[in-house]
Amino acid sequence: MTLKTNSSTFSSPSLRPHPPPPLLSKMEVENGEVKNKEKVTRLLFCGSHFPAAETYTREYLKDYPFIQVDDVPHKDVPGVIQNYSMCIVKLMKLDSDLLSRAEKMKLVLQYGVGLEGVDIDSATKFGIKVARIPSHVTGNAASCAEMAIYLMLGLLRKQNEMQISIKLKKVGDPVGETLLGKTVFILGYGNIGIELAKRLRPFGVKIIASKRSWATQSQDSCQSNVQNCSTENLVDEKCVHEDIHKFASIADIVVCCINLNSETVGIVNKSFISSMRKGALLVNIARGGLLDYEAVSYNLESGHLGGLGIDVAWTEPFDPDDPILKFNNVIITPHVAGVTEYSYRSMAKVVGDAAIQLHEGKPLTGIEFVN
Repeated sequence: MTLKTNSSTFSSPSLRPHPPPPLLSKMEVENGEVKNKEKVTRLLFCGSHFPAAETYTREYLKDYPFIQVDDVPHKDVPGVIQNYSMCIVKLMKLDSDLLSRAEKMKLVLQYGVGLEGVDIDSATKFGIKVARIPSHVTGNAASCAEMAIYLMLGLLRKQNEMQISIKLKKVGDPVGETLLGKTVFILGYGNIGIELAKRLRPFGVKIIASKRSWATQSQDSCQSNVQNCSTENLVDEKCVHEDIHKFASIADIVVCCINLNSETVGIVNKSFISSMRKGALLVNIARGGLLDYEAVSYNLESGHLGGLGIDVAWTEPFDPDDPILKFNNVIITPHVAGVTEYSYRSMAKVVGDAAIQLHEGKPLTGIEFVN
């Protein structure tokens, strides 16, 4: 097992933590590690994927040697999890057996919003708090919204076919389409959906969106809740989840922004895709489990689905030999929608501050608890 360290300089003054307190006389620091018996708060990053997460967090905490940041391969986590007070789950599955070993664990936090891999009931049973980083305060939602537009434009302008034309020295081919005049269905109008709607408006599209419930807004309530009113006014037509098939039938592009849970797993299934217009595009920047693989593959083969753009897959890492990649109208990116310099630096601050607060015994702020 290898525990990696990094001492790079943190380059964004606006995201620095508050100045560290003077080191206690009992604390001896050597090569960035605490060498005595003074209390150390240990922070575990599970697995090697999304490496910038731990790199930026280490940089943010470089002046806090009493907070130790480690990244550990998935296979080694069961043998060491008992040594850590805080865990960043990433793609790790934290089940009841694994959580039962986490004797010192106080907080399980996701470097983002998705917590479908954590057994929250078991964590609660063992006295472990579970939380996510709110996407609207870190730039994560904005980054994901930009990726959705990137995938939409790539499909409309036939990105893969353009690369073929370049190799064949063809000029002025293929013929693409514009976003202008299209109807875009945002499946799940949460933080990412709102950021997507904001960015879609200048493209001249019609925006329809689904949400679990839309609060009835009177003029008085709008005056008292301007933010909700202004974001809902970005949407031309609204529906609840029971009506998503009806809305899918009038959309040129469906974008999945909905959370993955027991109710939404496989929500984009054979029935849903069949209800979509022939030739409509499907984009997913949320979680791979929202899409039924067999239904998507079948409808790409039949030509009913006009294109697929996904940043998340059914299994990750994605199999580069997956037969779904044989289609020219498929664009896949390696789960990087929220992986931008801005969002990752911002999330490193949230994680770092939580670690500092945990070490100092202060209330945890800036994160969204789910238990």
